[in-house]
Amino acid sequence: MKTADLNYLGIQKDEVPVNLNKIRLIEEALSQQEGHLTDTGALSVLTGKYTGRSPDDRYIVDNDASQDVVEWGKVNVPISQKTFDRLYNKVIRYLEDRKIYVYDGWAGADEEFRLPLRVVTEAAYQNLFVNNLFITPPIDEEIDPEFTVIAAPFYKCDPEIDGVHSEAAIIIDFKKKVILVAGSQYCGEIKKSIFSVMNAILPDKGVFPMHCSANMGDDGDTAVFFGLSGTGKTTLSANPKRRLIGDDEHGWGPNGVFNFEGGCYAKCIDLTREREPEIWDAIKTGAVVENVVYDEEGTPDYSDSRYTENTRVGYPLNYISNAVIPSIGGQPSTVVFLTADAFGVLPPISKLSKNQAMYHFVSGYTSKLAGTERGVTEPQTTFSTCFAAPFLPLPAVRYAELLGERVEEYDCDVYLVNTGWAGGQYGVGDRMALPLTRAMVDAAIDGSLKNVEYVHDPIFNVDVPTSCPGVPPEKLNAKGMWEDPQAYDKMARKLADAFIDNFAKYDNMPEEVIAAGPIPAEK
Repeated sequence: MKTADLNYLGIQKDEVPVNLNKIRLIEEALSQQEGHLTDTGALSVLTGKYTGRSPDDRYIVDNDASQDVVEWGKVNVPISQKTFDRLYNKVIRYLEDRKIYVYDGWAGADEEFRLPLRVVTEAAYQNLFVNNLFITPPIDEEIDPEFTVIAAPFYKCDPEIDGVHSEAAIIIDFKKKVILVAGSQYCGEIKKSIFSVMNAILPDKGVFPMHCSANMGDDGDTAVFFGLSGTGKTTLSANPKRRLIGDDEHGWGPNGVFNFEGGCYAKCIDLTREREPEIWDAIKTGAVVENVVYDEEGTPDYSDSRYTENTRVGYPLNYISNAVIPSIGGQPSTVVFLTADAFGVLPPISKLSKNQAMYHFVSGYTSKLAGTERGVTEPQTTFSTCFAAPFLPLPAVRYAELLGERVEEYDCDVYLVNTGWAGGQYGVGDRMALPLTRAMVDAAIDGSLKNVEYVHDPIFNVDVPTSCPGVPPEKLNAKGMWEDPQAYDKMARKLADAFIDNFAKYDNMPEEVIAAGPIPAEK
């Protein structure tokens, strides 16, 4: 594969639909041999050992800015100020003799609530990534950064000396307003660190921060989609019938929903133009592709997962033809929770009350899919608080209350959608067909499910529609799709008990929210 400048593709610089700073970064990355150009002009890179987030390497500095605010535990692991300062100073000295790249921009499309930030990177491709993923100011506008990210992907920490878990460390210091990302080349660590900061500071400003995608109809109706990576947030929100606000991180404030980012970070595994044309067409000059297999001519094989299942592409939002620019929507009328149920027992779609919505939001159930984190090679049942546990510094009840308040204030319809398995558990049943899931989501958003008949699920305590436009009735019945009804009951009971056991740790939740979950087994 040639790694010359952009002329390799026969593209003249004045024809490239990206700014000159991005062109410079592409050329820098190529000259540093950080990657190569694909047949569509995207920059393809390999991220080495770290092909997903590394949650065991994430820390928050324990100081007077965080001590009484952060919900400390397995997710928010404390590190002392002294340990952080020592490592931070080592990384700064390491970078002094190296070429670095600086980006100034914003997180947050709503001017009232946006966060000014600076990202300093050792790798040119990571700076190209943040140019794509955050909101870049006009060329004549200067930024006074409130938070600074220092990304040194090629610096390797020494656990015994540096007081961290491995050669990588992702550390947030809320007092110094600095984020250190060392030892990992995976671009997602930068993106999600900023998300963690937004999750910490926005609730006090009256904004509900959300790990969700969002889109908007022509008449301004807005829908948000919660779910962990791999459950369909990006795919289902990139709908040609609706305009995309954003694919991953948003705030819900007094002015409506607004994107934290200026770009998208989409999964590429098994990508096809037929299934996801918007993402396919966005992989062009200026986009950064991570860990996708390419042949000598620069042609991708999106089905090849030799590096990871978590292949990714980062591109600016304006690469989506129907994107909302600036990325601000109205007050949502529909909220969708997406979950990939590996047990194969959750209804394909069910309608939730406010309290049920708070319960399932806090539970954050899904099956963690292969590749999203290091070491995950097949689906694993998980409960991720508020569909965003790795990025939530505050107690879960704070975010749950924000959701409940908004669902009630704006009279939102809330649905739980299973994008996982049906007719049997993982390895026996089949993954829910994307066209059917799309039809269910479309019906939820356009109001088609408001007045249909519902039946109450006696185990999961939710209401399931008996009909939905574009969906055969039998595909709405989770139990009916199993060959053995008794086997279904046994597996459903197992999952319901898992919900109940998990929710027991939230001892500060209102009783009405606890009662809105699955029905306990009879003693």
